[in-house]
Amino acid sequence: MASHADNEVPAGAGEPPPASALGSGNRDVISLREATRAWFAISLQTFGGPAGQIAVMQRTLVEEKRWIGQQRFLFALSYCTLLPGPEAQQLATYVGWLLNGVKGALIAGTLFVLPGVVSLMILSGIYVGFGDTGLVEALFAGLAPAVIAIVLQAVLRVGKRALTHPFLIGLAVASFAALTFFGAPFPAVIAVAGLFGWLFGRGRPALTAPKESKSDGGPPPLIADDALHTERPSGRRAALTLVIGLVLWAAPVAAAAALFGRDSVFVEQGLFFSGAAVVTFGGAYAVLSYVAQQAVTVYGWLAPAEMVRGLALAETTPGPLIMVVQFVAFLGAYRHPGSLNPWVAAVLAGLLSTWVTFVPCFLFILLGAPYVERLRHNRSLSAALTGITAAVVGVIGNLAVYFALHTLFNDTNRVITGPFDFETPVSGSLNLVAVAITALACALIFWRNWPVLRTLGVCALAGVAVYLIGLAI
Repeated sequence: MASHADNEVPAGAGEPPPASALGSGNRDVISLREATRAWFAISLQTFGGPAGQIAVMQRTLVEEKRWIGQQRFLFALSYCTLLPGPEAQQLATYVGWLLNGVKGALIAGTLFVLPGVVSLMILSGIYVGFGDTGLVEALFAGLAPAVIAIVLQAVLRVGKRALTHPFLIGLAVASFAALTFFGAPFPAVIAVAGLFGWLFGRGRPALTAPKESKSDGGPPPLIADDALHTERPSGRRAALTLVIGLVLWAAPVAAAAALFGRDSVFVEQGLFFSGAAVVTFGGAYAVLSYVAQQAVTVYGWLAPAEMVRGLALAETTPGPLIMVVQFVAFLGAYRHPGSLNPWVAAVLAGLLSTWVTFVPCFLFILLGAPYVERLRHNRSLSAALTGITAAVVGVIGNLAVYFALHTLFNDTNRVITGPFDFETPVSGSLNLVAVAITALACALIFWRNWPVLRTLGVCALAGVAVYLIGLAI
């Protein structure tokens, strides 16, 4: 990292912190109030998936405010990519910890998801309340085909980064086949991929070694690395953090079991989404294949087409894409409310699903931050995650096939014979309007390089236009 003595502070960037603060390590150089204002402003700009969200933090924290250096920012990002869960939200939590300790981590991580929680809750209510009207159905009919193009784009992006060796390509193809044609459970695919990645790393350590981050040569941060929050690794601290985190994670599910019974939809969803939260390697698209399969075919919380619509809604709201679980839980509890009013049950379930999905994110950061150096340079862990990332390409491909089947065709058949377990479209059920809107979305994304939000908006308008001219959707 460049020396502070050799660089001038650009005009308008703010004054450097006082010398007495530098090297403090546990003193807030940036006040918690000022940091909170910055995180709130960032939270309102978190559209466009993890790449866009990370870019917003990069621009605000590294380039504009210069509270953290490029090298340190990329180092934190490298750690967060090793964890299950949304890496952008975890990166915000981690940087919040660096700036203001535990309070900063909790504020940054919470504000990062809060706008998405509120907006998706409102949109879920609108869908449940008005989704059976022709105009609203047309709106979602336009959004759903666009999701296919968005997921295909994710396959290509992740594949380009992850499949750097023929072995990894084979692992991706095998993962796709296991999920698509043999009905293999998602956690098992991830576990086997991690094992094969570890074995591959023993033979090709250079391909799976942790990558070193490089600075972009920009101006140095106003806050030196030794002025950021630090904490020595401690078994006592780790145990206390783990216990508190696990209690907070489990408490709402235990309360739901006591109030509504172990067989209630709240307990089902709490346990299911808690499990999903710890296998979300590779981003939301990877775990959504598993969520869709279980929520639709096992629990019956929503229909396949509604899963696609939920993802479309999550794409249009700020925050991590994994927020789609709130929509799934909302619909599931509304339709299985037990003794509660359906609307009350839906809101409670949406909040519960969000809680059990994101509490682990805070736990992973607060528990692992003091050990980040060890984890960052752990070759075995990096090799296992190389295999998992390769498998994620196949998992996202499976998600694209699932969405295509239930969006482009009105009916499907399930084939179960021997080891095979897969779906096929019913002949004659092809939806030509959906095919046309999917083609439009693909053209906008792959040919015109349009951003996701603009593409979704055009496709939604296309669905409304089709409805207004009287064509069947």
